[in-house]
Amino acid sequence: MVIGLLTVLTLSVIQLGLALLIRNTAQDAAAEGARFAALADNTLADGVERAQQLLRVALGPSYAVDVSAEYGSYLGHPAAVVTVRTPLPLIGLVGIEHGLEVSGHAAVETLDY
Repeated sequence: MVIGLLTVLTLSVIQLGLALLIRNTAQDAAAEGARFAALADNTLADGVERAQQLLRVALGPSYAVDVSAEYGSYLGHPAAVVTVRTPLPLIGLVGIEHGLEVSGHAAVETLDY
């Protein structure tokens, strides 16, 4: 009885750690994609490609499917916003499709003086 409860508790903690790893990696990829898209000589497509590249390397190709970017406003300043939607793992790597959505923001650089 106690061994079963400890096993379930241990597996739950490991699963939570996996979900947090995937969330933090997706957040980092979105932020890096936004920073890359916000550079003066890059476009939103460059930021999306950079985020997808990071997700493919770190998590696998199934996590780099739904990445989008747009120009918007963040804290009153023009910004590039990259949004990543990935599966939320519930049991191992199997879980809710598009269950996790994170966004990265970066101030847009301009060449105006």
